[in-house]
Amino acid sequence: MSSASSSRPPNAADQANRRRAAEVTLRLSEFDVPPIHDCLVVGKRAAVGPEGARRMVEAVSPGQYELIRVEHPDAEAVVVRKSLLRLLPEDKLVPMLLDEFSRVGNDRLAFKVQVQVVLQVTRELEL
Repeated sequence: MSSASSSRPPNAADQANRRRAAEVTLRLSEFDVPPIHDCLVVGKRAAVGPEGARRMVEAVSPGQYELIRVEHPDAEAVVVRKSLLRLLPEDKLVPMLLDEFSRVGNDRLAFKVQVQVVLQVTRELEL
């Protein structure tokens, strides 16, 4: 299998077989303040707990986020941007976040979530 143990100099095929490479991918993005966008779902055993997450967002964006404690097998809390709660009621948003968290998360994770809301309005005017 290996010509490395032989005393002859390696040919091109041997050198090709020995080629080692590393592929490095860098993704650069602007640092976000606060480090969560719209929501953070906090797992029960995540590295950051609900109070730590609340203090973090209060330190960088005072008064802009709300901590919502939840009853869920894996998640302990959701931190939500208050302006988002003006568009989506808590009783609609939080169950949706927890449903998605259940599909891909576990109790050790904290997921930041970007939420895009597009309102569609149709009005009828009397002529």
